[in-house]
Amino acid sequence: MKKLEIFEPAMCCSTGVCGPSVDPELLRITNMMDALKDEPEVKAYRYNLTSNPQIFVVNETVLKLLQEQGEKVLPITLVDGEVVKTGAYPLMTELKEHCDIIAAETGEACCGGNCNCGTYIEQEEKYLAQAKVTTEANTEKPSCGCGGNGCC
Repeated sequence: MKKLEIFEPAMCCSTGVCGPSVDPELLRITNMMDALKDEPEVKAYRYNLTSNPQIFVVNETVLKLLQEQGEKVLPITLVDGEVVKTGAYPLMTELKEHCDIIAAETGEACCGGNCNCGTYIEQEEKYLAQAKVTTEANTEKPSCGCGGNGCC
């Protein structure tokens, strides 16, 4: 069994999916973590610096990265204690390389209550294409995932 851990920057709530303006990337990672709950060979954990500060201190790998690179290294993704990605959330396609994830290719992604959106990987590709268009149109990024005006 694989152990997936994501160490996130400080946010105003455990998922960052709150407030009047939700960061679509945080919504994507929340949905992905929910999907991983059904994976028999993966135990997935998500730690927020605000809600779980002690785990950042206890994990020597994470602590060392934070001391050397500061908070810009977050989020940090570990699989079985090994760093697989820093500075951005992992994609399902990236996790598939490190974990035996069945739902990535076969599981149906539910979007907006409609579960006919395709597989998680197909939905992720659509999200990334949309995110690229949005990023090109608006370069301002919310400070903590809760909206453009700071934390809620």
